[in-house]
Amino acid sequence: MRKQKSEIVKIITELHETLNIKLSILFKVAKLAKSVYYYWINQFNKPNKDDELIKVIKEICKESNYTYGYRRVTQDLSNRGIKVNHKKVRRLMKELGLSCSKFTHRGRKFRSFKGKVGKVAKNIINRRFKTHVPFQKIVTDITEFKLKNGQKLYLSPFMDLYSSEIISFEISKRPSLEIVINPLKEMIAMRPDLSYRLTIHSDQGWHYQHSQYTKLLKANKVFQSMSRKGNCLDNSVMENFFGLLKQEMYYGQEFEDFQQLEQAIHRYIHFYNNERIKSKLKGLSPKKFRKQTFQISY
Repeated sequence: MRKQKSEIVKIITELHETLNIKLSILFKVAKLAKSVYYYWINQFNKPNKDDELIKVIKEICKESNYTYGYRRVTQDLSNRGIKVNHKKVRRLMKELGLSCSKFTHRGRKFRSFKGKVGKVAKNIINRRFKTHVPFQKIVTDITEFKLKNGQKLYLSPFMDLYSSEIISFEISKRPSLEIVINPLKEMIAMRPDLSYRLTIHSDQGWHYQHSQYTKLLKANKVFQSMSRKGNCLDNSVMENFFGLLKQEMYYGQEFEDFQQLEQAIHRYIHFYNNERIKSKLKGLSPKKFRKQTFQISY
């Protein structure tokens, strides 16, 4: 009702100013009291008490490349010392047209499974994705991107389940063995000297069955874990990351060449690790969570 009256007052004011119709006549036609009209006129002229809040909300949405919904915006406001109810944030974002502009799209999943070409490891992780220490459980996989010119790009990241941080990754034009060997070596070199043993989980792709990969794990005393065949839920954490990355950075965009997409992925992973907040990490980004709760630098 309040919204309807405010709209009526706006229409009356417009008709009065543009067509020079007397207000008394418009009041009679609209069945609106004179006092109600001037009440709303005063309301319109008052400075918006939410101006500063709106300014910060716009800033947060822009920094996140318009990937944040109202709940994550509310959490970011809280991190900045601004306490506000999520319902108010949702209302303001709706009024401002600042709802998440990225849309859901599911592309074809890249399949690296070529049968049994080496040794298939047991599913040690077995969907136990939680850990209270870093570098205890790492997950990895490969995903495929298609470019406008018909080329393809492949991404192979390694994620620490402690903080959901992308520890290392490789980007390539071909899904060669190096796409998993290089980030694996980088991740192992970054691993701190801790008392517990590391487990790396993947699917049964040929890269992870290859002798060069398995020997590198054994040489560094790393346990190997593999999902069951055809069961994507066994590595759902990495699948979720790929879905997030493509929804927020890739879908709806057109990348002309390999370098353009490669740079966009680098920017997004930096944003994801350093700035993108997660509710399960107490409203912190992966890297901030790791630094605040477990003092390991790499």
